[in-house]
Amino acid sequence: MADDLALPGPVLFLPLGGLLLRAAGVGPSRFWELATTPEALATYQVSFGLALVAASLNGVFGLVIAWALVRSRFPGQRLLDALIDLPFALPTAVAGLSLAAVYSTNGWIGAPLYAWFGLKVAFQWPGVMVAMVFISLPFVVRTVEPVLRALEREQEEAAWCLGAGARQTFFKVVLPQLMPAILAGVAQGYSRAVGEYGSVVMISSNVPFRDLITPTLIIQKLEEYDIEAATVIGTVMLLFSLMSLLVINLLQVWGLRYAEDVPRI
Repeated sequence: MADDLALPGPVLFLPLGGLLLRAAGVGPSRFWELATTPEALATYQVSFGLALVAASLNGVFGLVIAWALVRSRFPGQRLLDALIDLPFALPTAVAGLSLAAVYSTNGWIGAPLYAWFGLKVAFQWPGVMVAMVFISLPFVVRTVEPVLRALEREQEEAAWCLGAGARQTFFKVVLPQLMPAILAGVAQGYSRAVGEYGSVVMISSNVPFRDLITPTLIIQKLEEYDIEAATVIGTVMLLFSLMSLLVINLLQVWGLRYAEDVPRI
C-alpha cells in the first residue's frame, strides 16, 4: 500500500497541500475578501453557470448520440463513433482555434447566425458555452454507451407485451436504468467544463464582467504578480473540484445497483 502511494504522493498531494497551506496563511477574512471580489464573482457566474448549461445540453444530446450508436445502424456510424473521442485527443488550443474560426462572424456557422439572427458566438459568452459543450460531450456519450449496451432488451419486450407504448417504455423502463450513468457523465463533463482553459481562452474575448472565465482570471493574477489572489481563487476552484469528485463517486456507486455483475447487498 505504501509503495502504491509513493509516486502519487509527491506528484499530486504535495502541490495541492502546498496550495491549501498557502491559502490558509492568508487568513479567513482576507481569503473571503479575495474570493468574493466583483471580478471573481463575475468569473464564477460565467464558468459555473455556462458549464451547467453545457452539461445539461450534453445530458440530452449525449443520450441521443449514445442511443444512435448503440440502437441504430446508419452510414458514417463508425466515423461518428471515432469523432466522439476527438476532444480527448485534440489539443485544447487547437480546438479553441478551430471553434473560433468556425463560429466567428465570417466563419461557416458564425456568419449565417450573425447574418440571419444577429447572434455573435465567437468572442462572446455563447462561444464559451460552445467550447464547453465541445470538450465535455464525450463524457456523457462514453458513460451512457456501455450501460445502454448492457440493458436487457427482454425488459422492453415485456413492457410492450403488457401494452406499454414506445414512449412509455423508454421513460418507465429504460431511462431509470440509464439515469445514474447520465448523471455521472453530466457531472464529469461539468467538472471538465468548469476547469477548461485552452479552448475557451481562444474563443472568448477574455473581458472581465463579460466572458472572462475563472482559470483565465488566475492566469491574469499571476501575470500581475498577485500571487495571493491567484492562490485564493485557485483554492476555490480546487474545493469545487473536490466536491464535484465526491458527487461523481456517489453517482457511480448509485449506478452499481443497475450493473448486472455486481451483487446487490
